[in-house]
Amino acid sequence: MPTLIADRSMDDGCGSAAKSALAGRTTRALIRRAGVPSTVRNDEVAALLYEIADLLEMSEEDRFRPISYRRAARSVEGLAEDIEDLARQGRLRQIPGVGEAISEKIQTYLKEGKLDYLEELRKRFPPGLADIMRIPGVGPKTARQLYFDLKITNLDELRAAAEQGRLRKLKGFKEKSEENVLKGINLLKAGQGKFLLGIALPLAERVVAHLTANAPLDQASYAGSVRRMKEEVHDIDILVTTTDPEAVTRVFTTMPFVREVVESGRTKSIVRTAPEGMQVDLRVLEPKSWGSGLMYFTGNKDHNIKLRTLAQKRGLKLNEYGLFREEETVAGATEADVYRALDLPYIEPEMREDTGEIEAAVAGKLPALVTEADIRGDLHAHTNLTDGVNTLEEMAAAAQAKGYAYLGLSDHSPSLRVANGLSEDHLRIHVGHIREFNRKSRDFKLLAGTECDILADGTMDYPDSVLKDLDYVIGSVHTRFKMAQKEMTARVIRAMENENVDIIAHPTARKIGQREPIALDLEKVFSAAADTRTVMEVNAYPDRTDLNGPYAKLAKEHGVSLIIDTDSHSVEQLDYMRFGVGTARRGWLEKRDVVNTKSHEEILTFFR
Repeated sequence: MPTLIADRSMDDGCGSAAKSALAGRTTRALIRRAGVPSTVRNDEVAALLYEIADLLEMSEEDRFRPISYRRAARSVEGLAEDIEDLARQGRLRQIPGVGEAISEKIQTYLKEGKLDYLEELRKRFPPGLADIMRIPGVGPKTARQLYFDLKITNLDELRAAAEQGRLRKLKGFKEKSEENVLKGINLLKAGQGKFLLGIALPLAERVVAHLTANAPLDQASYAGSVRRMKEEVHDIDILVTTTDPEAVTRVFTTMPFVREVVESGRTKSIVRTAPEGMQVDLRVLEPKSWGSGLMYFTGNKDHNIKLRTLAQKRGLKLNEYGLFREEETVAGATEADVYRALDLPYIEPEMREDTGEIEAAVAGKLPALVTEADIRGDLHAHTNLTDGVNTLEEMAAAAQAKGYAYLGLSDHSPSLRVANGLSEDHLRIHVGHIREFNRKSRDFKLLAGTECDILADGTMDYPDSVLKDLDYVIGSVHTRFKMAQKEMTARVIRAMENENVDIIAHPTARKIGQREPIALDLEKVFSAAADTRTVMEVNAYPDRTDLNGPYAKLAKEHGVSLIIDTDSHSVEQLDYMRFGVGTARRGWLEKRDVVNTKSHEEILTFFR
């Protein structure tokens, strides 16, 4: 059976209407393959299958067919192997959820670059409905209702209808529904021009790797928000030193994934990439200015201003070209040289946000930030028993291959029906399989856990009689996101007061660009977490990164222990750990603050 992974791109042959319809799915699939080597066609095919599912659901012809297409789409976007290779080898039907009909459609698309069946479905609805379905809480059925009942075909028409109070006349809509639609539209608009770190960082690494392999470089690095591991970025800065700027520029502007050359020059060039549409800037620096240039273009702006102020107090001038005393160069070749000349220790890029890092450096109190090498295991992972793609054994093998000592399996609880949550009996069987695996595995262990829904009143989705027999319990908010702050805070604190709950996952429940954070009084939540010894999660999934850096820092200041987890739904998503570690470093977390830096025996003891 093919190994599963996540991956995505989009081909120009789809046509402009298809590109419009696929826009949201492109972003979703790019997120899912973040940090994973990609093939172009896999997620292109997955996006088409998702679109077919949405169009079928809007057509209301057969309620089971959309489910089948979505299952096939999830499997295809998770393939580690190139789907074109599988097609050539006659192995498409080995992909979970891909039967004869879907296999034939994939074959046709791979061969012809288009699919008549999909084109016929597209003719039934305006392409602008795809944008409408990107609004949180608006799915195919609602989009159909808006179209047929109010003749709404795009976001602008939807905004106008909501502002005029026309939506509340529809069945199932209220005044609050209109407010939520307007919030959702604003959320989409606010995210325009921004890209998740999970998309930007792999692309930045791809550019650096391409230049390093094909151009005469001495040094190369990405800088900017990407280097600071910021959760969203606008563009990518690439810095190089070279003795042949023209050759580097030529290689940069002709990269195979360049869609448009915006500017091409000896020291600065700008391109836009496909399929992401990201702007990538290339700057050629002098070797003597490498460190100061890297510092300047890494930022952030406030950090740099404070460094320049320190330099001025010493009679020095700091800019991207170096640190100078009048015309004499004092430092500039490395970042460490510049910091040292300012009587500062090296400050890690993730901390450069002017949130006290320079003051801590002056006082000699910079933290020794946690690294990915410190991580011993991951406690938030799903299998194909619920909404994951891979088996228990496949997840275990992938975690062991990463050098982990353990992996915690935390499949969903029963009330989360959309994720096929496990019944109590099925959970007990699952735990039995985990115990059996551990009896046979000497050097690597699985932990039996659950991601258990925190119900609206703060009680847990499983009874205590079930929870107490697990190695650990994760509590999560997956429903009723719009509760008032007082009620939501009480809900989460009540869950933490349950002696069986060990971890709160993605505590603010946000989805970047898709769903706003729930209303929580985090001061009260973190105080309760410290009192109950409940661990707060830094969720590494790229569209979550929750807790974010500032909140992780606040939790640490309250004496709360934290854990960095990936929330993996496939084996390759275990590689999301680096996004979580980057977020934790933005929160000044050290190894001692993060519980999954502990050994298997230590973490079992910690959760007892």
